[in-house]
Amino acid sequence: MLKQITSPQNPLIKNIAVLGAKARDRREQGLFVAEGLREVELALRSGFVAEVVLFEEAVTPFSTIEKLLKNAASQPAELIATNAQVFEKIAYRTGVPNVVAVFKMKNVTLEDLQLSENPLLLIMESMEKPGNLGAMLRTADAAGVDAVLVCDPHTDISNPNAIRASLGAIFTVPVVALSSEAAVSFLHSNNIKIMATWLEAANSLYATDLRQPLAFVLGAEATGISKFWVEQADERVIIPMSGQVDSLNVSASAAIVLFEAVRQSREV
Repeated sequence: MLKQITSPQNPLIKNIAVLGAKARDRREQGLFVAEGLREVELALRSGFVAEVVLFEEAVTPFSTIEKLLKNAASQPAELIATNAQVFEKIAYRTGVPNVVAVFKMKNVTLEDLQLSENPLLLIMESMEKPGNLGAMLRTADAAGVDAVLVCDPHTDISNPNAIRASLGAIFTVPVVALSSEAAVSFLHSNNIKIMATWLEAANSLYATDLRQPLAFVLGAEATGISKFWVEQADERVIIPMSGQVDSLNVSASAAIVLFEAVRQSREV
C-alpha cells in the first residue's frame, strides 16, 4: 500500500538526511541511501534489499515506479509518495523524475567472489575522493572486471557521491573492502599477478603482456601506491605520457590500464 509523507520533519525523512550525510550513522544502522531511477533499479535488480523507496508524486509518475520495480529481486518494504519540500531534504536532484531509496548494506567478502578462468581485478588503495571511487567503478563495470578490492579506504564506499558517480555500477560489480595484507594473500592464493601502476616503473604498460590473471593496483592521486604495494607487486608498469604533467586523474588511469588488458585479451 502506498504511503504518503508531506512533512520534512517526519522522523524517517530526518533519518534519511542523516544517512546521506554521515558515514558513522550508515555503519551503525547498516543502511545506505541511493538516489536515481537507474541507480535504484540496478540495486534492486542486483539483490539489494530496500527498506523504503520514496518519490515526488508531482514529477515522478507512479507508472515510472512500477516499471522500476518490475525486475526487482525483492520489493521494498515501504513505498512512499512525497512532496517537493520533503524531496528537497533528501535528494540531490529535484524537480525531475527521480527516486530515493534506503537499502540494507550487503557485506561482500572474498569468499563471495566468483572468478572467471582469466580474472581481471582492480585494486584501489587508500581512495580519498568518493567521486573517483564511483568513476572507477563505472570503468570496472564497462571493462567487465571480476571484482574491485578497496584496500584501506579513506572514503566510505556507501557515500552517496560515490554511488552517484558510479551511475549504479557499485551495485553491478562485486566490491570488497579489506586490508592490503588480506588482498595480497587472496591474490597469491588464486595465482593472480599483481600489476602495480607506478611513476618510477621502467616497464611501459603497452609493452607488457597482460593476457593472464592479474590485478591492477592504483593509489590515491596525491600519493600514488604505497611502498607496500610497490614491494608486493610482481611487476610495475607506467603509462607512457608525452605532456608536461606527470600524472593522470586516477579514474582515467584505471580506464587506460583496464582497457589495455581487455584489448590484449581479445587479440586473436
